[in-house]
Amino acid sequence: MLKLTRPLAFIDLETTGMNLGTDRIVEIGMVKILPDGNKSVKRKLLNPEMIISQASVDIHGITNEMVKDAPNFKQAANDIKQFLDNCDLSGYNSNRFDIPMLMEEFLRVEVEFDMKGRKLVDVQKVFHMMEQRMLTAAYKFYCQKNLDGAHSAEADATATMEILHAQVERYPQIGNTIDSILKFTGEEVIVDFARRFIMEKGVEVFNFGKHKGRPVTEVLKAEPQYYDWMMRGDFPLHTKQKLTEILNRSLLKKG
Repeated sequence: MLKLTRPLAFIDLETTGMNLGTDRIVEIGMVKILPDGNKSVKRKLLNPEMIISQASVDIHGITNEMVKDAPNFKQAANDIKQFLDNCDLSGYNSNRFDIPMLMEEFLRVEVEFDMKGRKLVDVQKVFHMMEQRMLTAAYKFYCQKNLDGAHSAEADATATMEILHAQVERYPQIGNTIDSILKFTGEEVIVDFARRFIMEKGVEVFNFGKHKGRPVTEVLKAEPQYYDWMMRGDFPLHTKQKLTEILNRSLLKKG
């Protein structure tokens, strides 16, 4: 069995689309397991306060009518934050989508959600390193069951939890602790969740555009207007927050 030293929360989101900067959450499913093995589940429909495109409805089945009387994220934020208190976080492709999207929503409504000290276990990474499959195939492969209700946030989060348990049993080499799993998959050093910046030799560098590969502080020093351009642009709030932190840090060093 998975050996935990602190709670682990599996998260899955259904959204209006895939753009971290402009799209919103319409459903969140969370399954929390405690070190003693007890489990609790929370699911919420959310009003995104924007139209859900038909393309997204076709994927997850959540219509504008279904969420019109649901709370918006601001109204649900504290309840979600409390459920995730003191938890490490897990999901399927969660490091690249679910957690970044959740962070954007918290930042947007100015509710502090501290990521410091949290371990992030992306179940997809273990699966892709071992078997190269998608979630429904992963569930069939590891759990020998069909994933009923795929693209329902609660069903997907629950399936992800079951997959990680099965992976721990199947692959003794990954161990049964959060630290051992992350040692196997590699623990990402995340600057911003949208990956506009990455770490190279301990320095934040741009990961896009004309300055790709150049240190952020170097660019901001040579082209101060680049900061203003990014802050005005359609970049995720978390990216802008980290850009400001890097700028402020460089100004403090200069002082």
